[in-house]
Amino acid sequence: MTLDEKDKKLLTLLQQDSKRTTKALAADLNLSVTAVFERIKKLEKHKIIEKYVALVDRKLVERDFLVLCHVKLMRHSKESITQFEKEITQFPEVLECFHVSGDYDYILKISVKDIQDYREFMVSKLTNLQHIASTQSSFMIKEVKSTTAVNLNR
Repeated sequence: MTLDEKDKKLLTLLQQDSKRTTKALAADLNLSVTAVFERIKKLEKHKIIEKYVALVDRKLVERDFLVLCHVKLMRHSKESITQFEKEITQFPEVLECFHVSGDYDYILKISVKDIQDYREFMVSKLTNLQHIASTQSSFMIKEVKSTTAVNLNR
């Protein structure tokens, strides 16, 4: 599916606030309500819009201790990689997991209450996984930029 400028603008508006009414979106896009509704349905059908979510303030729910944990696996066999990925996705503390190149194999973005919570996660969950050779953790001092929006301007 090729995105035209109206699709890109619509996606930008939805990424800013997906609860806006179709009528409000139509006004901003200079399109009819029906045209906007059909565009949204088309974007959903083609999986360009994957899902709608609520972004939660981590501080207000006491999960604002962010950790970037670099993980090195013992082996790089398909079985080891598959098993690690299956297990790591089961941990609700892990917000994101990236398979990366370089000295480490994975980078995990982990959200917990505090350093004690992170220690408990490391001791009771992460280090119990079979295929981990080593980890290195970095703790967030300040969040300088955080966004979920994909920039569609080129």
